[in-house]
Amino acid sequence: MRRITSFRRLSVLPYPRQLTGPIVTDSHRPLLVLGTGNRKKGLELVDLLRPLGFDLKTLADFPTAIEVVEDGDRFAANAVLKATQQAVHLGQWVLGEDSGLAVDALDGAPGIYSARYSGESATDESNNAKLLSALDEVPLERRTAHYVCTAALSDPSGQVRAEVDARCYGRVVRDPAGTAGFGYDPLFEIVEYHRTFGQLGDAVKTTISHRSRAMRRLTGQLIALRREGAWD
Repeated sequence: MRRITSFRRLSVLPYPRQLTGPIVTDSHRPLLVLGTGNRKKGLELVDLLRPLGFDLKTLADFPTAIEVVEDGDRFAANAVLKATQQAVHLGQWVLGEDSGLAVDALDGAPGIYSARYSGESATDESNNAKLLSALDEVPLERRTAHYVCTAALSDPSGQVRAEVDARCYGRVVRDPAGTAGFGYDPLFEIVEYHRTFGQLGDAVKTTISHRSRAMRRLTGQLIALRREGAWD
């Protein structure tokens, strides 16, 4: 069993549509908590996992959810922290996910610091501006990058029952393009499409993105655990 190290209370954002309201579970479906406080990421995960038949909740549905200190040195370490600590605290199955952008010309930065690349009060806009500044003198052919997504599934005791990771390769363009997605999506171009994630939109992104690839890899493990009666 993994041990809880340290945590703070979490201020969570309200979620729209099915992600709001009191904690009401569907007794006919196993409950799976998506361990994120990011509204847009939560919506992506719900869309990707809905076909599996789970009763999907997010941290916004749990007022007592904790804020896990992401002090791991890798995406995988932070995903495990988010899953195990939250699972023990809530007494639920929790899927922890950590993701970010790694730029080759910047030795993998922003990496695990993607969400707070421009400081503790970072926004998507300030992170994008800092990234463009860091790559200002780098020619387009050397602006290769990849998105990373790692996910860990923890049972209520804090034991990791599944882990996956996936990547999506592209490059960072010089000017933001498109309004879809979030984070670095307006700058991340899929070379084969000649479009950024911001331009391609949700339908394409949820097919080829790092997060969608990771969730597809997780699907078989989730189905196997259900068949074994892990949620009983």
